[in-house]
Amino acid sequence: MSFLPGAVAGAVARLGDPKIGKHLLREEGEVVVDEVTHHWFAYTRPALESGLALVLLVGSWFVPVQVAWFLIIVAAALLLHAGWGALGVLRDRFVITNMRVFRVHGVLSQSLATMPLSRILDISVKKPLHGRLLGFGHFCFESAAQEQGLRDIRYVGRPDERDLSIQRVVQRAGLRGPRVPN
Repeated sequence: MSFLPGAVAGAVARLGDPKIGKHLLREEGEVVVDEVTHHWFAYTRPALESGLALVLLVGSWFVPVQVAWFLIIVAAALLLHAGWGALGVLRDRFVITNMRVFRVHGVLSQSLATMPLSRILDISVKKPLHGRLLGFGHFCFESAAQEQGLRDIRYVGRPDERDLSIQRVVQRAGLRGPRVPN
C-alpha cells in the first residue's frame, strides 16, 4: 500500500482489516501462528476491470457526447465492481492458530468458518502451472464432516511453507502419532 497517499492508505487499511483478533480465544491461550492474505494474483480480475474502465473513460473523449455518457456510466460501474472485488479479496483471511484454523471473509456481512486442528484429516495443496511460476497455490481441507465452510482456500502465497506450518502446529498439538526416529 506504499504507493497510496497516507490518508488513503490508512482508510484502505481500516476497510481491509477483518479484525481477526476478536475471534481468538485469548483466555484459552490461543495465539496466531500465521495470518494468510491472498497472493497478489487474486487481484488480477479487479485490476483488469479497472484497466477496462480506464480505457472506456479515455475512449469517451473521442466519441460524440451522446455515446460518451454511456461509456462513462459503464466505466463507473466497472470501477465500483472492481473496487468491491478488491475489497472482498483484501478482507478474506485464512488464519492458523495453535488450536484451529479459520477463515474470515465478507465485506458488509462477515462469515467465519472454523475447524479445530483435531478435525483436519488431510490437506491437499494444488498448484496450477501459473501458480507454480508465480508462487501461489490452493488448499483443500478434508475433514470428517462432509460439508464445511473451510474446504477450499484459494490463492495462498507460499503454499508449501504454509502447509508445513499447519503440519508443525498439528504435530506440536500432539494430534498425530509420535514421531518415529529413522
